[in-house]
This record gives sequence, C-alpha cells and structure tokens, in this order.
Amino acid sequence: MGTVVDDAASVEFHAFFERHYAELSRLAHLLTGEADAADDLAADALLALWHRWDRVRAADHPVAYARGVVANLARTRIRSAVRERRRIALFWSHREERTENPDVAGVVDVQEALRRLPFRKRACVVLRHAFDLSEKDTALTLGVSVGTVKSQTSKGMAELQRLLGLQGVPQKVRAAMARGESGGRNR
Repeated sequence: MGTVVDDAASVEFHAFFERHYAELSRLAHLLTGEADAADDLAADALLALWHRWDRVRAADHPVAYARGVVANLARTRIRSAVRERRRIALFWSHREERTENPDVAGVVDVQEALRRLPFRKRACVVLRHAFDLSEKDTALTLGVSVGTVKSQTSKGMAELQRLLGLQGVPQKVRAAMARGESGGRNR
C-alpha cells in the first residue's frame, strides 16, 4: 500500500516539476542575475520540495511555497557571494589596482539595475512585474506582509526609475523579462 502512495506522490511531483521548473529557474535567474546558477538553484529547490513533498502537496499554495524556497536559496547564494567578495578584497587589499570612478559607457540595462536593488526590493519587483503576481501571492512567496510587498515594490520601482532614468519602468521590466532572458540553459 505504501508503494501506491509513493507512486502517486512521485507522479504528482513529476507533473509539478514539469509545470514549474522553467518558471523557478527564471525566478532564480532574475533574483541572482546569474544565468549559469539559475538551473542549479531551481533544481536544488525542487530537490528540497521533493524531500518535503507530503507537506508541500498539502499546502494551500504549493507554487508559492516553491517560489519561497527559490527566493531563500537565491538570498543565501547572494549572501555567500558577498562574503566571498569581502574575503577576496581583504586578501588582495594590499594591491592598489582599483579604479576610482570608472567611466561606464552605455545605458544600464534592466538586469544590471535589478542587481543593484537590495534583495527584498528586487524580489518584490520581479515577482510583481515580471511574474505578474498579485501583492498577496508575492507576500505569500516571500513570507512577508502585503504591506511590505507594497512598500518594497514601490521603493524598488522608484529606485529602478532613478537608476534607469526612464518613464514606464514597469513596462521596461516586463519587456526585458519577456525577451528570453529566462536564465535557463538548453530550453
């Protein structure tokens, strides 16, 4: 009898995987800005979901739970990268090869601007404008209140507008995300 439940759970998880893997990979890419890591983060999130599948499948919003796992893994990856950069900077601090006020040519694209936002603002902007999630679904995904989503999205969009110097930033974010910048390999 346990085999039937296990087989049913396996089939259900496989269907969930097929439906949501690409979306979770895209979310990971947009949150981290790392196309190469997006598939790995999505796979890690789905592995974690599989280990807790009995609880995930019973949840009211399994996809929101999955997005939350991806967001937490992305946050951990970003924090690790920041710590690593600090260690490298300390190690190489005796070298004076830094460039003050580098002349950066061109226009900052949406992904570069997104990377400059603090994680929570970036996550709110990406989920609300690139994934068209409601404030409630975004709050559920990130494990924060709807008020926090409203505040962080508003502040994030204002910061993007300041960084990009553009009107219509929400449309620019949606357009940039829709142009195939999904972060996955071999799709």
